[in-house]
Amino acid sequence: MKLVTFARNGEEQVGVLNQAGDRILPAVLAGVNYGSMNELIRHMTAEERKALEQLAVSKQQGLGWNEVVKCAPIPEPAQDVLCLGINYKSHAEEAGQYSREAFAQAPQAIYFSKRVNRATADGEAIDSHPGLVSRLDYEAELGVVIGRDALHVKAEDAVSYVFGYTVINDVSARALQTSHKQWYFGKSLDTFTPMGPCIVTADEIPAPPALRISCFVNGELRQDASTDLLITDIPKIISELTAGMMLKAGTIIATGTPAGVGMGMNPPRFLVPGDRVECRIEKIGSLINIVK
Repeated sequence: MKLVTFARNGEEQVGVLNQAGDRILPAVLAGVNYGSMNELIRHMTAEERKALEQLAVSKQQGLGWNEVVKCAPIPEPAQDVLCLGINYKSHAEEAGQYSREAFAQAPQAIYFSKRVNRATADGEAIDSHPGLVSRLDYEAELGVVIGRDALHVKAEDAVSYVFGYTVINDVSARALQTSHKQWYFGKSLDTFTPMGPCIVTADEIPAPPALRISCFVNGELRQDASTDLLITDIPKIISELTAGMMLKAGTIIATGTPAGVGMGMNPPRFLVPGDRVECRIEKIGSLINIVK
């Protein structure tokens, strides 16, 4: 099941996509009435979930994409997005070549958080922040959405806490990122968290996810890997984090990016206004944004 958030007549709603993925079926058609995706994740009952699944395969007409305003599936995350740094070996190698001091591979997982006032939707622009940002970069990542409050979770049980998966572009201002000891500022500027186009529920994707992940800039393939190449895998991430903190339902984890980012090229090739960035993950979809 593919879940989306959209706006119509100025009101945000939650819906499901039909099997073809070209029509939106508002959740209210199934008698499921939540004001946001966060509320749906926290409170959806088994009966409501079944009703949405049946709606997705029904022959109801629904709405075309041209009739609504696209939103990120979780437009306003309840908390900062949790991120993994240097979590593909190939990216660790290219990042180290760019700056060994800033991107040295650590013996343990590298966690950081990303401030998100409002997530950027598929089709919305990425602000290049002229005068502040000089080295704008892209990072295609698999996003994991937690489905219920998680604390002291064993790795073998972690999959049962996953609600679904989405595509995230961890947009990064490299000069800001590397000039500060912490990466928070360079990762957290407004519009720096494109997310979407939907959340695919976990039952649709075998665990661990082994999905092709790629990124295209102006149609040129830059990143191309598989999501099963994570150094720290999803069960370990969830188990390790919940050993000391609760991950509330709706928490979003960005699991890291593979090789092929702009700073890893020789010479580096950073984004400029007018660039079209497409982050794509098999079975989930494409997230496309233009730099302005």
